[in-house]
Amino acid sequence: MLFEKIVSEGLAHNSYIIGDRNEALVIDPRRDVDVYIELASENGMNIKTVLETHRNEDYIIGSQEISSRTGAEIYHADGGLDYQYGDPVEEGDTWNVGRLKLRALHTPGHTKGSMSYVLYDPDGEPWMVFTGDALFAGDVGRIDFYGEDELDNMSYKLYDSIFNKILPLGDGVILCPAHGSGSVCGSDIAERETTTIGIEKERNPKLQVDSKEEFAEKTAEMLEYPPYFRKMEEMNLGREDLMTSARSLDYLSPEEFEQRARDAVVLDTRKELGFAAAHMPGALSIWLEGVPNFAGWFLPYDEPILLVDESGDPSQALTYLRRMGYDNVKGCLAGGMLSWHMAGKESESVRTVNVHDLCQELDAGKEPWILDVRSEEELKEEGEIEDAHHIHITQILDNMDKIPKDEDIHIFCGTGLRSMIAASLLKREGWKDLTVVLGGLSGWTSTTCPVEM
Repeated sequence: MLFEKIVSEGLAHNSYIIGDRNEALVIDPRRDVDVYIELASENGMNIKTVLETHRNEDYIIGSQEISSRTGAEIYHADGGLDYQYGDPVEEGDTWNVGRLKLRALHTPGHTKGSMSYVLYDPDGEPWMVFTGDALFAGDVGRIDFYGEDELDNMSYKLYDSIFNKILPLGDGVILCPAHGSGSVCGSDIAERETTTIGIEKERNPKLQVDSKEEFAEKTAEMLEYPPYFRKMEEMNLGREDLMTSARSLDYLSPEEFEQRARDAVVLDTRKELGFAAAHMPGALSIWLEGVPNFAGWFLPYDEPILLVDESGDPSQALTYLRRMGYDNVKGCLAGGMLSWHMAGKESESVRTVNVHDLCQELDAGKEPWILDVRSEEELKEEGEIEDAHHIHITQILDNMDKIPKDEDIHIFCGTGLRSMIAASLLKREGWKDLTVVLGGLSGWTSTTCPVEM
């Protein structure tokens, strides 16, 4: 028997492969599908079926790629949408995998056609439930994709899905959601790698309610909507093979890179200190591990993208980007910034200070314009810097008119990583007097500019 949860880093996406005897089934596969095919092969199994819990918004689904390589049949949820592949799922549909059986449950709320899949053991007892984005560890799926007018309606649907369909399966049933902590598909997902219906009934704050109205009070809110979601929704309905469309990557000399960069976006995935020391004019800074979280806010789909990386191996950045549908990555700088400098090419830098130095400057009477790019949740939990100007990192592009160009701008985020993203965005638009603050509030010592809780 085979069961494996496949975690896609950064996106906090969970997919699953289940197998028994010589048959296997995959639920919500990611775009790079080798892991599923290799696991099935290693266990002497053939992937016969792919199930989707809902039309995904945050990554490209890998169903068609698996099907093209294995012949697996695809079944998708949200059957009312205009899918160009596979067959729609109806509540009560079943699939056999060796001695195991899965049954579809219609669990709307996150989307109108969301499906969960109940896995029964060889004795016919409910064993696991794959809930997609309906129910997570410590949270429930966001319900705001249909707009503010539909919030209450979708929250009532999700309440019914959870309380009348999923929870009655039994406290001992293992819960297998499509996302873990860090996903934008839930606002407060817990860091429980494994959980059960019983654990969630006891510990999930969103389930501690006595009515659907109380549930709506806890869940009916509009959350940030990353701009790339719309692109994912569109691409995840299409028929074309989305994985093999762009696998090669050109390694470019400094001269070739410089020429192509005139009509491209340069993404630099090095850490903040490397970017601060020297980077290409106009480059966008997003450190490698931050690419899944922030690329969708700042990178275009209709312009070529060129990569500058730390190690000379851009494969991980490329994987992250292609999971999000970025097939417009056209090359990377061979040899990194070392080769750029050896070729005598121009570079720029960003001034940095640590928190201690900034506090000393403040207490000495200097008055920098502090831009705090942390989230509202961080401000509540960690405290606010007195007189700082707060613009969340994802809202920088829409609020540049609020940031003066004639001030000494100090950018703070708690580490310097997101601050460097903001600095690179501002530099590209003409800001010059920028300083990134390194370190968090634990080292804040200023008496004239205290942290307020």
